[in-house]
Amino acid sequence: MVELNMGVVQPIKLTLKSRFKFRCHPGVPCFTECCGRTTIILTPYDVLRLRQRLRITSGDFLEKFTRREQHDKSGFPMVVMDMARFGGICPFVRPVTGCQVYSDRPATCRYYPIGQGTLITEEGLDEFFFFIKEEHCKGWEEDTQWTIETWRSDQGFDLYDKMNRDWKTLMLRRGSDGGPVADERGNNLFYMVAYDLDQFRRFVFKSRFLQLFQVEEDVQEKIWDSDEDLLDFGIKYLKMVLKLEDAKSVGLVPATQEAGA
Repeated sequence: MVELNMGVVQPIKLTLKSRFKFRCHPGVPCFTECCGRTTIILTPYDVLRLRQRLRITSGDFLEKFTRREQHDKSGFPMVVMDMARFGGICPFVRPVTGCQVYSDRPATCRYYPIGQGTLITEEGLDEFFFFIKEEHCKGWEEDTQWTIETWRSDQGFDLYDKMNRDWKTLMLRRGSDGGPVADERGNNLFYMVAYDLDQFRRFVFKSRFLQLFQVEEDVQEKIWDSDEDLLDFGIKYLKMVLKLEDAKSVGLVPATQEAGA
């Protein structure tokens, strides 16, 4: 997700078959300029990948590289790359060699110069695409041809979409009164579960969590060993807390219910 200057967005809804020409490489005169001209909202999977790449804890990554903001629709906390702290440019970018975390770069960076929009409809999540044409970007003058579909494949986006979809659905919700979905306590829980996976893992295994919920042993092993499985588990837990799904449907049966079955 990214905050956009709508003046650079072409208001045409694209399909996977829409064609365009683009190439970004060290030879273009604007190389890395886009890395400091935007506000990048990090998804939970972005945080997971970046902190794994840097081999630091999720808490250390959040403290060193990001700031916390509030989503304008749901009121849920967002994590934003804190460019200002690093002179207005992404801390992972170098002028000559470019992105130092390229294989683990955030979803927004992968899509650029394509934007992805998301709406909640009666049928579910509606995702669509559009072009982002900034005046400084010379990549549009290159001859490499793409469709949205081939660009997505080249940028390795299928996994990112899969990991981000449920989170985006939560972020687009509104409370019953049109205001924030949760209170401060609920937002702090959301922040921990979605972004600070190391703290969430401690919460699961070091608190009374496993006394309150029956969690299968194989699931416990997976979420102990795998950040990806823990994130998936956490999003399901948030759906239960927010009463979007019942405990049984997300695999979290209250211990009292199990005992009384």
